Amino acid sequence: MVLENLHTFLYNLDNIDFNNSEGANNLLNEVKEGIWSGRTDHTENRSSFRYHQIIELSKRMDDYNSSEETCVIIGFESEEGVRRNKGNIGAAKAPDALRSELAKLPWKIPNQKHLADIGTIACRDDKLEKAQEQLGDVVSKILSKKMIPIILGGGHETTYGHYLGVRNYLGKEAKLGIINIDAHFDLRSYDEQTSSGTMFKQILDQDDNSSYFVVGIQRYGNTQELFDRADELGANYILEESIHISEIDNVNARINDFINQQDYIMLTLCTDVLNAAFAPGVSAPSPFGLDPSVVRSIIRNVTTKKKTLSFDISEVNPSLDENNRTVKLGAYLINEAITSFLDRD
Repeated sequence: MVLENLHTFLYNLDNIDFNNSEGANNLLNEVKEGIWSGRTDHTENRSSFRYHQIIELSKRMDDYNSSEETCVIIGFESEEGVRRNKGNIGAAKAPDALRSELAKLPWKIPNQKHLADIGTIACRDDKLEKAQEQLGDVVSKILSKKMIPIILGGGHETTYGHYLGVRNYLGKEAKLGIINIDAHFDLRSYDEQTSSGTMFKQILDQDDNSSYFVVGIQRYGNTQELFDRADELGANYILEESIHISEIDNVNARINDFINQQDYIMLTLCTDVLNAAFAPGVSAPSPFGLDPSVVRSIIRNVTTKKKTLSFDISEVNPSLDENNRTVKLGAYLINEAITSFLDRD
């Protein structure tokens, strides 16, 4: 895809300002050549297609029929929040790594459903807050076009930009439920600076109409102060040790009760929630994480709900991965979200 086509695509998202010099270092960058590639079994039979054969990189927004559902991929190339949180660096490489693995997967969605990729926002010169604002601007504009944002992080600071876009789109009064599949609360203080460990406290401090539900909390991955803070802020959570595939119906029932109390839902997945045996390439691996089948079931459950607007995946760290296992698992979980979004009635 050439840069001119990318600009055309984005200008149709209500004229994103490409001439703003203040944000010049954080503009959406075009998808790198060769990222969306893979095996081709057939060039005409759509039932043989894979993601790389159906991805739309430069189609104009006006060409989409509003009745045809579309997921829109956005990369968020950032690890500044992880650095500030004293975590392991490397998550900024995840968006393209995840795209490359997703490209190889079979596409099983009907013809009238679409998948687009509009490029990547990169956090430059430690300007995390600016990059988060720009991500929020793009997410809001995608939602205004009745499309579904799929955000590929980056550190978990990705979610704050994701939230800014959803809240801007909804307005202040709508009840927004935030479901976080995560080993950590990420409710740290941000008195000195924000990071990948502060965003949910930032949200709950400023937004009385947002509610927070964390699935997969590690008892020994969070200090008692963070448990106390979660209780003070009214956060809902399920401990990792109580989540098993044999009990997944009960877990999803609790999630559904939470969803029923909200007007809208946004979903975020921090991949350090997964057992390190399956996902070694994360910033904070844990031997007691969730089984991938559990996470898959939760993603399917949440993204089949009409109230769910968007999804992000964060904390995949290709530089710490083993044989690309975590990146591949991340791509499969993204596929679950996209498939469920586009397959719902």
